[in-house]
Parts: sequence; structure tokens; C-alpha cells
Amino acid sequence: MAVTHPSPWRIEASALIALALPMIAGNIAWSAIAATDLLLLGRLGAEAVAAGALAINLFHAFLLFGMGLVTAASPLIASERGRRRHSVRDVRRTVQQTLRAALFFVLPAWVILWQCEAILLAMGQDADLSRDAGRLMHGMQWALLPFLGFTTLRTFIAALERPIWGLLVMLCALPFNLLIGWALIFGHLGFPPLGLFGAGLAGTISSAFLFFGLLGVILIDRRFRRYRIMGGFWTRDRERQRQVWALGLPIAITLGFETTVFNASALLMGLIDRDSLAAHAVAIQIAALVFMVPMGIGQAATVRVGIAHGRHDRAGIGRAGWLALILGTGFAAAAAAALILMPRTLVSVFLDLDNPANARTISLAVSFLAIAALFQLVDAAQAVGAGVLRGLQDTTIPMIFALIGYWVVGIGIGSLLAFPLGMDGLGIWLGLASGLGVVAVMLVIRWSLRERLGLVPA
Repeated sequence: MAVTHPSPWRIEASALIALALPMIAGNIAWSAIAATDLLLLGRLGAEAVAAGALAINLFHAFLLFGMGLVTAASPLIASERGRRRHSVRDVRRTVQQTLRAALFFVLPAWVILWQCEAILLAMGQDADLSRDAGRLMHGMQWALLPFLGFTTLRTFIAALERPIWGLLVMLCALPFNLLIGWALIFGHLGFPPLGLFGAGLAGTISSAFLFFGLLGVILIDRRFRRYRIMGGFWTRDRERQRQVWALGLPIAITLGFETTVFNASALLMGLIDRDSLAAHAVAIQIAALVFMVPMGIGQAATVRVGIAHGRHDRAGIGRAGWLALILGTGFAAAAAAALILMPRTLVSVFLDLDNPANARTISLAVSFLAIAALFQLVDAAQAVGAGVLRGLQDTTIPMIFALIGYWVVGIGIGSLLAFPLGMDGLGIWLGLASGLGVVAVMLVIRWSLRERLGLVPA
């Protein structure tokens, strides 16, 4: 009887999905950890939430930049594993130099974040809110280093195609973060009530929990232990450090462009009216949650494309990349249908539909979600497109695409439609969708032309 073997496409699909699912769940868990922080602050009052939002937004700007930097470890490790599957020394070099790059970034970032109150005052924020945000930041800013360390280690185990441990540590961190925040903010379990500073300190302790928890797994589990990632940690390796910055800095800047364009869109909404700003916040929150899925698929695609890239497997590169794009946009299409068919149900999670005072905000949020349906398709394509190109260690040109798409097209068209043409919030959302669409098209075209552009090894 003839034995039938699964096709290479089916093998690749299984590997991609097995890697993507824990990455997606981990991204959602990270969002849930952030949500518990705001939930606890809500018990202190509306002013605490407002001050917390100011501090957290400033902190996240630095955090996302650092996460982009350490993401360089993923394509470097994946490519090395493709070249030599059981390589140890080069993988260790990459992990160590990525951790050191994080440290080099964090030191000046800490100095800047310590001036949180002065920065917010210079931006025209309320003096009392700025003072309270500064108190929270003085506890939270130290979380930057352990969280970037955790992200590096999570990238390391994902590149080894064993991402489940990162997810398990994050799931353990969820109740821990809630408990330590409750204790430090309100003064339980023998701690004094530290209020906003306690909320920030809880974030730092939870980030340390994530880092040391995953580090403990790596040092104990024999499949990770053999890499001895802490052995000779302070040994100089200028070449690998240069490679980390060369790959990671464009990713960091790209994330910076993406983050700031959404911050700018919220500021533009604030120029219209409060209802538009509130509706925008609700719609963005829903869109961001859905985005966790294509983002996880893009992270998995970086690894799968990187492994094929390392072994000079042109067909494998193509299979990994195209399957990731199909999965990402396929999910986005299903999500778009949900946004179109049940917008009021989704909005009801955040707003009371029976309260007449919310009527205009709800109406605006529903209209924004109609555009978000299109938004999801192009956002998924650009997230996965960036991921597959990172697997080819191609990060500089995508950074330029992000600048053009997000700021020239997105904010340009959004501002034009919203103000001179009088479309208000709808105009801003159409601008965001246009900008993301331009980035998505440019990234997918570049991926399609990868061999002609010399991105694939001969």
C-alpha cells in the first residue's frame, strides 16, 4: 500500500498555526494585564484614571520603541536555525546582545521618563494631572528593562518554535499583577496604601515577575538550558550588537510611526468634540483587540520565513509568507463581517445603550466601526506583510513605507477630510484606513518582488 505524505503546504500551515496560536494568546494576555491596571485605577476615581492614562501613554511610547528594537532577535535566531538547526553559540550571541541593546536603550529612557511631570506640563496638560502622572511614572518607569528582557526571552523561545512557555508565564502574571496592584494601591496584605505610586510600582514588580519567571524556565528546561544564555554575558561582541541595532532600530522607528499616528488621530478627534473622541476611543479599543490575531500571525511568520531564509529555501520562504498573509487577511475578513453585522453589540461592552446621554457617541462609534471593517483588512495585511519581510531581515524600506503611509497619507487625508471637507470623525477614520492601505499595498508588493529585489539568498 502506498504511503501518502502530507504536502509541504500542509506541513507549513501546521507549523505556522502551532506557532501563531500561543503568540496570539500571549498578545491578548498582555492587553489584559494592561487593562487590569486601569481597572484598579478606576477605583481611585476618574482623576486617577486620567492621570494614569497620561503616564501609561508616555511609558508605552518608549516601551513599544524598545520592543521594536529587541524584535531583531527573532529573524536573526530564526535565520541561524535555518542555516544550522542545532546552532548554540550564535543563538546565544544574539540573545545576549539583544539584552544588552535593551539596557543601552533603557538607561537614557529612564532619565527622560523621570521628567514625566515636566514633559506633560510642556505639552499643555493640567498641572494636577501631570503631578499625579509623574508620581505613577516614578514607580512604573523601572518596568521598562525587565519587560524588554522578557520580550527578548519570549522572542528567543518563539524562534525555537516553543512559544507556549511565554504564554504560560503571562497567564500566571495576570492574577499576580491584579493581586500586587490591589495590595500596593489600596494598602492590603500588610503594605501601606501607596495610591498612584503603588500602581506604577506594581507594574514594575509584575514585569520583573515576567522576566525572572521566563528566565527560570529557560535555565531549568533542558531544551533551553543548553544555550547557556547567561554564560559570558558581558563579553563584547560588536558585530552582533551592530546587527541587532541595524535590524531593530528600523522596526522600532516603524512602531513609533504607527503608535504616534494613532495618538495624533485621538488629538484630532479632541479638536472636533467630546462625543467624537469618546466614540473614537471605543472603536479603537475594539479594533486593537482584533488586531492581536494578525499581529501574532505576523510574529510567527517572521520565524517561519526566517528559518527558510537561513537554509536558502526559496520555495519554503514563499510558502511561509503567503500562508501567513492568507491566514491574517482571512481572519480579518471574518472580523470585518462581525464589525458590520453586530456593531451595537460590540459597542455595548463599553457604553450603556439605554442611556440617552450616550446616543450620539454610540451612533458615531457604530459609524466608525463600519470603516474599521475595511481598516481590519488592510491592518492585517500590513502587520503580516511587515512580519514576513522581517523574516528576510528587510526592515529599513518598510520603515520608509510606514512614514509615507501613516503620516503623509493617513494624517494628510484624514485632516483634509475631517476639517476643510467637513467630514469630522469619519474623515479621520477614512484617513487612517487609507494610510494603512497604502502601507499594506507597498509591503505586499515588496514581498511579491522579493527575488527580483535580491531579498532572497541565491
